[in-house]
Amino acid sequence: MFLSTFEKQLDGKRRLLIPQEFRTADNGAEHRVFCFPSIEADCLEAGGDHLFAVYVEMIQSLPFGSAQRSALEWQVLGEQNRLTFDGGGRITLPESLIAEAGLGDSVMIVGLGDRFQIWSKEAWAARRAEQRKVAREGLAELGALRLAAQLKTQGGQ
Repeated sequence: MFLSTFEKQLDGKRRLLIPQEFRTADNGAEHRVFCFPSIEADCLEAGGDHLFAVYVEMIQSLPFGSAQRSALEWQVLGEQNRLTFDGGGRITLPESLIAEAGLGDSVMIVGLGDRFQIWSKEAWAARRAEQRKVAREGLAELGALRLAAQLKTQGGQ
């Protein structure tokens, strides 16, 4: 799994050190990662062979010629870059991906389980605040639902 958040530097040659714990055979990212502009946010989406297989399966489950399948093929397959690690565990990001995500010298790498995202530090800070708010609201809602279920169970006994 890809876990935790790391601040890393993007050097002048567009190389980015991927955390060692992200480069494992377990997640299919031992030798390389695939990377493309994220569909859900203004960042880059990346992962190993296992994540790529999930996307391919999802795409193939949709009817050939459907708008959803075409959009996913375009975004995931057509925009994808397979990036191999150098001897130091770095990938070299294409200039097009850097521009797409608005990356500067300092980037944030965020592990999200089966995938990770690469963010500009500024965009990450805004997204982090937004996600924290949504998580707090969701946790409060979940707590209220559990309490209601407990009360219903206790009242029905």
